[in-house]
Amino acid sequence: MPQNAPSQAPELQVSEWLNTQTPLSLAGLRGRVVVMEAFQMLCPGCVQGGLPQLARVQEHFPESEVAVLGLHAVFEHHEAQGSRAALAAFLHEFRYSFPTAIDCQPPEGAGRALPLTMAAYAMQGTPTLVLIDRQSRLRRQIFGHVADMRLGAEIMALIQER
Repeated sequence: MPQNAPSQAPELQVSEWLNTQTPLSLAGLRGRVVVMEAFQMLCPGCVQGGLPQLARVQEHFPESEVAVLGLHAVFEHHEAQGSRAALAAFLHEFRYSFPTAIDCQPPEGAGRALPLTMAAYAMQGTPTLVLIDRQSRLRRQIFGHVADMRLGAEIMALIQER
């Protein structure tokens, strides 16, 4: 049975970046594998699993091959976790140094719409892990936890593709 060809990953729609001097884009990261974790500060699965795993990916893979990104996609408890200052303190406290984007919120009056990048990827919630290949194609999207060994193997497979 033939597999569908991977589609281009939607560009990130972010209001601000932390832990980087310049704003990032998928177009600018082309040529590297991108490992992105969508998270919320008040999400237990994110705090206990997804973000520590993302830090391990950053530690074990060379930056020249793999770009590690956080995507703070707040879709609930906006008052508690929606500020830049709260996110900056959170990243500092947990010593996360990977670039982290703040997902754009939908326009006023959009109701309970998801943040824009989260919606563009049709994410179900957080944590969501996204793997993007060197050609900026969406290769995998996983809602929930993925085992370290499986993730490492998938990243290596994408690194070895040319």
